Amino acid sequence: MILDTLANSARCEAAHPWLAPAFAWLRQHATSALATGRHEIDGDRLFALVARYATRDYESAEPEAHRKYVDVQYLVSGQETVYWTPLAETAAVSAAYDETRDLMFFVRNARTRAFELRTGDFVVFFPEDAHEPNCHLGPPSDVHKAVVKVRLP
Repeated sequence: MILDTLANSARCEAAHPWLAPAFAWLRQHATSALATGRHEIDGDRLFALVARYATRDYESAEPEAHRKYVDVQYLVSGQETVYWTPLAETAAVSAAYDETRDLMFFVRNARTRAFELRTGDFVVFFPEDAHEPNCHLGPPSDVHKAVVKVRLP
């Protein structure tokens, strides 16, 4: 997992060059005018999913992970709490891997760590990162988020 601001994204590009086009797209397009839905960047190799939503209770979240894609989650506006657990420390699988959706869910355990995501922040989740995004940071709030999906090389 990597947590930083978009202003510092060049550091990640040096470590993981295949993330460079994701950050380039965010720097160019992630504004308040960014429409919800899927945005094609490079077919199934690289695309963005943009959503506007109200944050949810922690109790309604469930750890999720992916195998084929890295998530670059960027907050265009708003604030939320995100929960993270190394995949190796997760409890039992609660929903088996769905290859079509590249998604599986886990039972939460006591090793989960929380962090804040605010306007201008991004987090990169790799396949070894179980995560529970979109949770309240204080009272419920409205969020505008872009998630760039980067297919692993």
